[in-house]
Amino acid sequence: MSITLFESIATYLCIGGLAIFMFFIIGDLAKKSKAGKFGTFVLYGVLGFAVMVFIIKEIFVHILS
Repeated sequence: MSITLFESIATYLCIGGLAIFMFFIIGDLAKKSKAGKFGTFVLYGVLGFAVMVFIIKEIFVHILS
């Protein structure tokens, strides 16, 4: 396995793991702050936007290359 392949795989796995962990943190934050349904939706929408941007960026990179 080459170093570039390892770095590519590790990057996607680590960022994916951090994204999943971030969604658990957002859920816990919504629960502890008693945000309600709309507040939880807003939290997931705003804070989850960073994960969506990363995924969209990767899609555009594959489309343009």
